[in-house]
Amino acid sequence: MTKAYYEFFCPVKVVAGNAALEHIPFELRNLAASRPMIITDKGVRGAGLVDHVLGAFAESGMDVVEIFDDVPPDSSTTVVKNIAKLYRDSGCDSIIAVGGGSVIDTSKGVNILVSEDGEDLSQFSGVGVLTKPLKPFFVVPTTAGTGSEVTLVAVISDVEKGVKLPFTSYFLLPNAAILDPRMTLTLPAHITAMTAMDAMTHAIEAFTCMGKNPISDAYAVSAITKISQNLIKVLNAPDDADARLELAQASTMAGIAFSNSMVGLVHSLGHSLGALCHLPHGLCMNLFLPYVLEYNLEERGDIIGELLLPLAGADVYAKTPAGERGRAAINTIREIRDELYRRCKLPRTLSETGKVTKDQLARLAEMALDDGSIIFNPVEVDLDDAKAVLEKAW
Repeated sequence: MTKAYYEFFCPVKVVAGNAALEHIPFELRNLAASRPMIITDKGVRGAGLVDHVLGAFAESGMDVVEIFDDVPPDSSTTVVKNIAKLYRDSGCDSIIAVGGGSVIDTSKGVNILVSEDGEDLSQFSGVGVLTKPLKPFFVVPTTAGTGSEVTLVAVISDVEKGVKLPFTSYFLLPNAAILDPRMTLTLPAHITAMTAMDAMTHAIEAFTCMGKNPISDAYAVSAITKISQNLIKVLNAPDDADARLELAQASTMAGIAFSNSMVGLVHSLGHSLGALCHLPHGLCMNLFLPYVLEYNLEERGDIIGELLLPLAGADVYAKTPAGERGRAAINTIREIRDELYRRCKLPRTLSETGKVTKDQLARLAEMALDDGSIIFNPVEVDLDDAKAVLEKAW
């Protein structure tokens, strides 16, 4: 049934393929930019991935003016301020973020300061505070999971005040997302698995939660299909560039889907677990996904059942009675997780993480109820409900 009203917005240009990086200079010129700064981290540069980007400029007649390669895993307003100073001192006019979530969020923060000519990032925290377009901004993801290259949010720590500052604005959306399989070819198996299940969860929650709409559904279903068909293929053959590109596209499509329809209880529990026990976000998503779908199954069984088609294919979908498809879809996700545990030891339960104690479950439940994603879950959640899901995930 078509929703009575919804909005969908994604102005990010996607440049994807085996030579996508070589198009960056052309895309910069289209935005009247010629002095880009690369923002990345030590791991990405040490893996040689920045060299791919620099090589793409070799015959373009354009140079990368500055490279900052020391973004920490949990970035801060101080780091952002220091990079913004370097950007100004070097006379840069555009930003290329090369990395994962922390690098991309940091770059969004830098773009705010250099575009607004500001010094205090906290002045721009909140929803809709920005009022004008920012400097040209490209994102080159080096993982296939966060979808940050197509989202309008950023979170950056203010260490002095001990808080995380949220930023939400359409002006934070990059001008272009550059998806090139060279950037993920060397990704280790366990990170490939974690990030792919992060993207899988983005797509599944976009499809099953309260904010779903027909256009985000189309992106979500395509993302789930690509991950289902290519994740194990990539783990079998890590240098399969075509399959790597499929996962990168799936991550971006899932990002477009959830940024227009939001996510639910898996993310509420995952945000809490990540904050309290310092576990990677993708690990948390993989861990909670089937337990939350089971919690939502009675209310959302028909919609969860539709996931069986992208997860298991047309033959399995056609042979499964309509009333059993929801349970079958969840079982298929469990089978994928079992295979990832066998290959990468990606935890399926809280106890398998080895980092969570049972006396933390009550606190995790309380934290999950305070998470903003929970309002989009299709089934209302109270404290006892959250505790019950956590007990099942133990």
